[in-house]
Amino acid sequence: MAEESWKTSITDIGPGKIRVRGFDVPDLMENASFAEVVFLVLKGELPSEPEARMMEAILVSSVDHGASPPSVLATRTIMSAGNPLNASVAAGVMAIGDVHGGAIEQAAKHFQEWSAREGDISVNAGKLIDDMKAQGQRLPGFGHRLHTTDPRTLKLFEIAEKLNFSGKNIEFCKAVEKALEQKTRRRLPINVDGAIAAVISDMGFDWRLGKGFFMISRLPGLIAHAYEEKTTQRPMRKLGNTNYEYDGPAERKYPSK
Repeated sequence: MAEESWKTSITDIGPGKIRVRGFDVPDLMENASFAEVVFLVLKGELPSEPEARMMEAILVSSVDHGASPPSVLATRTIMSAGNPLNASVAAGVMAIGDVHGGAIEQAAKHFQEWSAREGDISVNAGKLIDDMKAQGQRLPGFGHRLHTTDPRTLKLFEIAEKLNFSGKNIEFCKAVEKALEQKTRRRLPINVDGAIAAVISDMGFDWRLGKGFFMISRLPGLIAHAYEEKTTQRPMRKLGNTNYEYDGPAERKYPSK
């Protein structure tokens, strides 16, 4: 019995034919930008001009953020150990998790759920914060270890406003920032992950694609770091924090039998 086929709506290939979401790839190569094709692959339709411009800004915003993030340290460490480019970059991608790159997904989930609720948006923002605190969880998308104001957030919101993508999710995100400051008595600014989460939510993307946006954006940066590590640094060098202290058992002997 023939194996039952499974369905995909993404790509149709055959001899001399490669179509993504129904569009001929050579035609896209000549006429579409990378951001437009990313939108097409993820959403199923070509973007409008404003959607394409917004997507471009999102992809550029997280292309790199220095040599210290976990994904970059992982990439450089694996390359330093003598591995190929693909393994090194794959290690960097594997280092993307809930606390590094995952905040887009988590924040978008909160924004999409809570912005759709009835009631005053400021009150709902406060309720979300209270719910997270009661669960002992930190609200993703707010605060930054380096920036008191994330310049990428300001620019993304500026572009979103200009392109008419500033909707209920961005409004809710800003309300959460205000409520956080009132409740904690300290400023926890919207970081780039929170901004991207709000923008993609107002663009109609499912929150489950959140990590995907970060990975697509960050991949060129990881490749550049891997290449730089390979071509400018000595192999097997010390990377990350090596200033550790042993706090295990004191020296002991294996018991006699």
